[in-house]
Amino acid sequence: MVALIAGNWKMNGSLSANEALLGALAAGLPGGAAAEVALCVPAPYLAQFRALAAQHTALQAVGLGAQDVSAHAGGAYTGEVSASMLGDFGCRYAIVGHSERRQYHGETDAVVAAKAQQALAHGITPIVCVGETLEQREAGQTFDVVKRQLAAVIHANGPCISEVVVAYEPVWAIGTGKTASAEQAQQVHAVLRAQLQAATAQASRMRIVYGGSMNAGNAAGLLAQPDINGGLIGGASLKAADFLAIIGAAR
Repeated sequence: MVALIAGNWKMNGSLSANEALLGALAAGLPGGAAAEVALCVPAPYLAQFRALAAQHTALQAVGLGAQDVSAHAGGAYTGEVSASMLGDFGCRYAIVGHSERRQYHGETDAVVAAKAQQALAHGITPIVCVGETLEQREAGQTFDVVKRQLAAVIHANGPCISEVVVAYEPVWAIGTGKTASAEQAQQVHAVLRAQLQAATAQASRMRIVYGGSMNAGNAAGLLAQPDINGGLIGGASLKAADFLAIIGAAR
């Protein structure tokens, strides 16, 4: 299985900073990399990525992703971006259900499932995020929380569930510098894999990536685990050297 290393720039970037970062990535991306690479950039910069990819051959192998997608196909939803619009920009991926969207924008499991459904309907692979808070982990609720979140997506998408990427992102490890140990992460990934196996015969080929402060120092240990098939990278994806090191750790 080819690992997926997906960068999530979050609400960061500018035209000049993006050009410098993407130029550095283009110069450093290894030929024949063992991992598939994607970048989920803020919506205003989707066009810039496409333009720069036309200039840098190495970037043409990098999958373009969005950080969110609307649960609606179109209509009077001011500020929303539909899956069909993302498709116009050649997006291969869209993050759905990121913990920041759940926390700050009140996204429910049902909304996340609908967003995944819209992405799939337009040929975009949703990166479905699940994860527990520190309070939930300390209460022994980790498995129950992530299984509930994933169950909603499975229920809404039926046989198409095999086309999604699942990202386990322990909320307590996002942007905090804390990281689940490789063993802790593997335990949750194994539970998610078993849940997917009950839903689809294709579960063994599905990618479950880790999204809790993966960095150049811990990537190799995490990626060596049997059910960790890549990473959803936040802050480290904004530093070319760090992101390239993580890509290089994937084997």
